[in-house]
Amino acid sequence: MKVSRRTLIKAGALAGAAAALSGCTAQPMSSTTAGQAPDTRTFRTACPRNCFDTCGQIATVQNGVLRKVDGDPLHGYTQGRLCLKGYTYVHRNYSPDRIKYPMIQEPRGSGNWRRISWDEALTIIASKILELKQRYGSTLPVALNKYSGNFGILHYAVEGMFQSIGYHTYALGTPCWPAGIDATNYDFGAFVMDDPETMAQSRYIIIWGANPAWNGVHQMDFIRQAKESGAKVVVIDPINTATASQADLFIQIKPATDGALALGMARWIIDNNLHDKAYLNSYVKGWPEFEAYLKKEVTLEWASEVTGVPVEAIVELASGYATIRPSMIWIGYGMQRHTNGGQNVRAIDALGAITGQIGTVGGGVLYGHLATWGFNYHVQSYGPPAGSVGLPDGKGGYTNRTVNMNNFAAEIQALTDPPVKMLWIACRNPGSQDPDAGDIRRAFAGMELVVVADQFMNHSAQMADIVLPVTTHFENWDVNVSYWHRWVSINEKAVEPLFEARSDLQIAWALSRKLNELSPGSCTFPTEGDEEEWVGKEFNDGIYQLFGIRDWRELKERPAKALMPAAIWEEKKFSTPSGKFEIWSDLAAGNGLPPMPTYVPEMQPPAGYPIRFLTPHAQHSLHSQFQNLDYMMQTNPEPLLEIHPRLAEQRGIKDGDMVRVYNDLGEVRLKARLTRTVPVDTVVAYEAWFKDSDFNVNNTVHPIPADMGKVMTGNDGIAFHDNFVEIERV
Repeated sequence: MKVSRRTLIKAGALAGAAAALSGCTAQPMSSTTAGQAPDTRTFRTACPRNCFDTCGQIATVQNGVLRKVDGDPLHGYTQGRLCLKGYTYVHRNYSPDRIKYPMIQEPRGSGNWRRISWDEALTIIASKILELKQRYGSTLPVALNKYSGNFGILHYAVEGMFQSIGYHTYALGTPCWPAGIDATNYDFGAFVMDDPETMAQSRYIIIWGANPAWNGVHQMDFIRQAKESGAKVVVIDPINTATASQADLFIQIKPATDGALALGMARWIIDNNLHDKAYLNSYVKGWPEFEAYLKKEVTLEWASEVTGVPVEAIVELASGYATIRPSMIWIGYGMQRHTNGGQNVRAIDALGAITGQIGTVGGGVLYGHLATWGFNYHVQSYGPPAGSVGLPDGKGGYTNRTVNMNNFAAEIQALTDPPVKMLWIACRNPGSQDPDAGDIRRAFAGMELVVVADQFMNHSAQMADIVLPVTTHFENWDVNVSYWHRWVSINEKAVEPLFEARSDLQIAWALSRKLNELSPGSCTFPTEGDEEEWVGKEFNDGIYQLFGIRDWRELKERPAKALMPAAIWEEKKFSTPSGKFEIWSDLAAGNGLPPMPTYVPEMQPPAGYPIRFLTPHAQHSLHSQFQNLDYMMQTNPEPLLEIHPRLAEQRGIKDGDMVRVYNDLGEVRLKARLTRTVPVDTVVAYEAWFKDSDFNVNNTVHPIPADMGKVMTGNDGIAFHDNFVEIERV
């Protein structure tokens, strides 16, 4: 039987869901009798998407149906407001396109899906794991690819489940921010940052390669507060973004040349005696060497030629940053997705040290942090079964086998001893989000079993043998913190899961139960539990002390903010080996990198592909989430390619024409939109998964590594934005 993805939502316990499906303005439906008030309750939830804001939410439920999602007014960072995605979460929860039951595709890729029971699905999966274990003598042929589609702490149960079946193969690293993390660690010695709320106290703000008007909307409120107090705001970006349109100064820089601009600013600052000599002499390692490099190798004219930024603009920027205090720089993640990205971040960090503004409230450099993530990760605390065999660790024991998440397809296909034969995909959509999408398809095709646990039939799910329906965050318990702000929020279960959806934790319990039923002792993960109790297992004395609470249940009453200094480095005691801010890093040198933030030239276009293809984040979707929903498909029904009119004229392309964007790796076809917001030699398409479409910006992206990331995340980042193509009208 072929199951339609648009099966109608059941009545009974789900009474009223049809109204929710029809739009947020629908009148509530109730199973109560006439004259009775509906049973209305509110729950604290937290948006778990991979987003700066990690919004605190209030979910309103009537008679068991989610009716409305609002911002939590007690959350001090998001302050009772949400983005469009947050306000329309009811659409996501009750989308008719949600995966409702376990299903099997026969054969893979045919679109011929058949509903199966959970027991049947788990039996197929567990039997394959056990069969591979017997065939190869270990569970190394079983591979896990999981990341950030849901950042709730209990979703690390996926990793815990795999640890519990034995040593396996898993994707290590992150496509998001690793080059900048390594750079931050070399400079500061730890991955922490000042409270972003203190940006409201800044008097000069540089937003360098970030677009918070689209992708970090709550930070815009603190920027607005600063502007109302007289602060100047500068945006540096290759694209004239929505954030740039609100700035006092917009600098349109050539992509990947940010380090040259920072070095040019530094040269002007020291030439004009605006550097903080006392700070540099007392708290910075490597200043004499860096000063000598700047004076010998860097000029304003050179910086202008490399970056495309006029000399007078560099002077205005450097003067403002050095003379107006406190000044703060926000480094965006897109800026470091280049072959020289980490080195460019180090050059920008150095500006904070040169001017002595690191450690001042409203000053310094912001990138991200993991300072509030010190949970127990109890869901990952179960080791492999006794007698498990894995990759020799060189110490007489065994370990897991890792592959680079950013070159996943090529590396799992290259493994032969033993080969990878089974994939489990959770909280990720590599079919849309990984580089070289064609190779991803080949890797999936070569597997004996592919399992995808997801809410929607995205590109990865379409290539699976078995899909498992997972809960939304309104349907399970969890706890959430941010990699940007300092607040922690509980996520209460607000409604029962639709149809047969289960959380990742519930799936882990069930798979462990099935494995042990078929082969006793083959999985150490618990076979049952209570999600709410498991939330409590993630807390410890350190977390309680950090957030100033005595029990995690206090978070049901209000979110809590970490008790940390507003300016982390206020005492000028850094976590580096020297105890100072390290412009000169022996650790970097030991890892084969320049010890100082010298300029590493940007990647040049290869022959035949002269146009840079940038693929940044969209406004109302997040990676491959949200764009597939009804309201998004109505307002943004198709992808567009932004082209400068001059480039379009050179290629004979008019607004609205279909354009083929291609290189030696692959192609993507989409409609042209002519705009002067993009550079002449660059085209832009926003990454997203469009429902019922094979559009994929990563068809043309080579898995080229960034320069850093391996130290802190296990693998270097990826140069998503060093992607070069040719375009033609079709």
